[in-house]
Amino acid sequence: MTVIEGHNSKITAYVLSCWILAAFGGLMFGYDIGISGGVSAMDDFLKLFFRNVYERKKRAKENNYCKYDDQLLQLFTSSLYLSALVASFFASKAATKLGRKITMMMASLIFIAGAVSSAMAHNKKILILGRILFGVGIGFGNETVPLFLTEVAPIQHRGAVNILFQLFITIGILIANLVNFITVNIHPNGWRISLGSAVIPATVLFLGTFVINDTPMSLVARGKPEKAKVALKKVRGVSNVDVEYEEIVASCEQAKQVKHAFRNLTKPPSIPPLVIAIMLQIFQQFTGINAIMFYAPVLFQTMGFKGSGPLISAVVTGSVNVLSTCVAIYAVDKVGRRKLLIQSCCQMLICQVAIGFILLKNLSDTGGLNKTMAMIVVFLVCAYVMAFAWSWGPLGWLIPSETFPMETRTAGFAFAVSTNMLFTAIIAQAFLTTLCLLRAYTFFFFSAWIFVMGLFAIFFLPETKGIPIDAMVERAWKKHPVWKKLF
Repeated sequence: MTVIEGHNSKITAYVLSCWILAAFGGLMFGYDIGISGGVSAMDDFLKLFFRNVYERKKRAKENNYCKYDDQLLQLFTSSLYLSALVASFFASKAATKLGRKITMMMASLIFIAGAVSSAMAHNKKILILGRILFGVGIGFGNETVPLFLTEVAPIQHRGAVNILFQLFITIGILIANLVNFITVNIHPNGWRISLGSAVIPATVLFLGTFVINDTPMSLVARGKPEKAKVALKKVRGVSNVDVEYEEIVASCEQAKQVKHAFRNLTKPPSIPPLVIAIMLQIFQQFTGINAIMFYAPVLFQTMGFKGSGPLISAVVTGSVNVLSTCVAIYAVDKVGRRKLLIQSCCQMLICQVAIGFILLKNLSDTGGLNKTMAMIVVFLVCAYVMAFAWSWGPLGWLIPSETFPMETRTAGFAFAVSTNMLFTAIIAQAFLTTLCLLRAYTFFFFSAWIFVMGLFAIFFLPETKGIPIDAMVERAWKKHPVWKKLF
């Protein structure tokens, strides 16, 4: 049993099951990220929905950088994130009024509907409808799961527990790559299996909502104090939770004084976390990570890998992603958030610049990289993914979920999720066109963003390791050299 500032806790089987079952919301998101790029490179899928892209891909002499440049093909990916953007604000209201548990249940059911629609699609309209349903499910899940994990985690393990969400995203990406590796050889409906298999993680999350309780904070906020205390005892694994319970009640009582959560985001206690939350999501996308993860199979084909080589390379990077996220789980509550972000910027910058130079010097519009150069690029991509996976990937979700005061937490986190979805959609819609226009300079574009990210982390980000959620204003924002000027 661990005791920190009167916060007693013990990890039990039930506690672990709560963490893992909720984290399947991340697996849903990751599976979709991984499956989209692989499906959009499958010939059977292209022949049915994007015939012009298929014909362009099969030409004897094709432009390496432009063969997949098609706005409708990119809309197949980006439509999900646009619908998730809108859905996140409705999810914020649902999480506040109905609780975290019910909102996660809604997320899983909508996601299942999206999987079924996508797998059964015979025209573009049904295909896009499926993507939109996927997006609504993702919007509800990404709004609620990180908040749930943060609110049920004991303070000393809060970073590690929240990163389970990102870990399951990476596992979802890896599983999707493995599924695509198998289904690419199943003709003509392999792509249907890939998209339809998304029902599996969503079903696990749905069933999991019957096992877990809502968070104590949500129960108190919705006028169920007795249930909240029972739930707190279960997620702490101990019976002596009086100190923490009283803190939760006090926090929720203060939050009840706020009638308009979104309007209160403009007040000093919420401005720093709002700015940080939005900027972290923008920066997370402009690292270029989703450009690589969405289109890893396409990207490796562009670099000259043929046949199943692209999917094999994507599986390798997916494995690196999972293992490196495990490093974050270990390090985040020991090393701290800020140091991980700054270190990773240095590593990602070197990798992106190196990839850009190699492609600039060695990859023409036609032809491919030689074997040695291709392997070097794969190594650099893996080193880049490694750095992202133990920093900007998980911490982009962790920091916004732990820094807002109770009265604006769901509203503030809705802005974080919607910003993430907006810029994910922009990257998804624009990356293949950008690759066509900028060629290798695409990687220098992302490098410039990584440099700016590093400066932002150095000058604007406080360290939140070991600080109770409801003490952030006093112990983080009011002591930061920039943000203290607001108070």
